[in-house]
Amino acid sequence: MGVAGGEARAAAEEFAAGLQAGHDRRDADVLNRQFAADVVWGTPYGALVDGYRQLHPIHVRFQQAGGAPAVRYEVRHVLAVGEDAVVAHIARLVLDADGRPRPLDADQGGQFSELAMYVLVRRDGRWWLAAGQNTPIRPGGAVAATP
Repeated sequence: MGVAGGEARAAAEEFAAGLQAGHDRRDADVLNRQFAADVVWGTPYGALVDGYRQLHPIHVRFQQAGGAPAVRYEVRHVLAVGEDAVVAHIARLVLDADGRPRPLDADQGGQFSELAMYVLVRRDGRWWLAAGQNTPIRPGGAVAATP
């Protein structure tokens, strides 16, 4: 029996809210407080980061760097895959000065919107990020798969 749909959605929404709070405060401790010690992270550039101790200093540097745009996290899709496991797709959208998502073809100044696939696991009654993979959202959307 898997996680009930509403419970899975609530876990994903709570996780996204934590990411939003961390970004808004420019605080990697808040951003990463839901990350498991053994988290595995795939960056949008193809690097693999293994473990919280390796990932956290990277996020500290990002959060301390100036000039980061406002963003909004949006839960796009949630799938309960087991009693204690949820896969969630969450978008991180770069916003313009009016709080609207910037057009994908606009100059992002080195920043970009992305869609991440997160694997959340429940351990001792609490949801943790076990794995994440970020992918930039590009103009034109996804490329059709070919046989």
